[in-house]
Amino acid sequence: MSTPQTIDLTTRRVPPLGGLNLSLIRIELTRMLRNRRTLFFAIVFPALLFLVFGSQDGSGDTAGSGNVAAYIMVSMALYGASLVAASAGASVAVERALGWSRQLRLTPLNPVVYIGVKALVALIMGGVAIVAVNVAGLIQGKPDMPAGVWVSCALLGVAGSLVFAALGVFVGYLVPGENAMQILGPGLALLAFLGNIFFPIPHSSVFWEISKWTPMFGIGEITRAPMTHELPWYAVVNAVAWLAIFVAGAAWRMGRDTARV
Repeated sequence: MSTPQTIDLTTRRVPPLGGLNLSLIRIELTRMLRNRRTLFFAIVFPALLFLVFGSQDGSGDTAGSGNVAAYIMVSMALYGASLVAASAGASVAVERALGWSRQLRLTPLNPVVYIGVKALVALIMGGVAIVAVNVAGLIQGKPDMPAGVWVSCALLGVAGSLVFAALGVFVGYLVPGENAMQILGPGLALLAFLGNIFFPIPHSSVFWEISKWTPMFGIGEITRAPMTHELPWYAVVNAVAWLAIFVAGAAWRMGRDTARV
């Protein structure tokens, strides 16, 4: 009868970078790309919204260094990136429900790296959403702005989607299972309406004062700044503040979740 082998835990090596590797990123990306509902509402739906709103009368009117169609395209691309980034972050809710996150905590994978991978996947998927809307704009042919402005707005939109990736992680740790996207989907649509994304809000109105406090307002102003040449200081404060709030909320809930194992 053979005796079981014992493992010396003191010789166990901690993987470099806290367990970060390309295989983990590839698996996370594949899971997102296989979710047809996410792809439709985060990529196809914003492109369709642009094709509808960007084809209306007046879409050729001047707006900064571009035109109204370009303004709408940038806004719809940001909305799509925010939606898909939030969905990527909120996937932690499903993983918690399935017990996958508990299983990962038994591995050397650092929890911070785990969230970092979620953020990276969210940025990549946000970029895919922005590319989809911009391709729709190229096909339609109505958006008109310099190439440098076009690229700058796209890159700022990808970076801004990180705010909503943090929101997705926060909500994913806050609510169970599939309920995360049931909350985030309508919630982000409402924030887009209030945040000067779906339609321009007059600066002298009460809605503008309300809009300045909503999470999508600051990111929208920053993303469109290369085209509009307008970036009020309170828009930057808005974006930084909401990013800090969502990251702090995600870290708080993640800390409570990991403390249970």
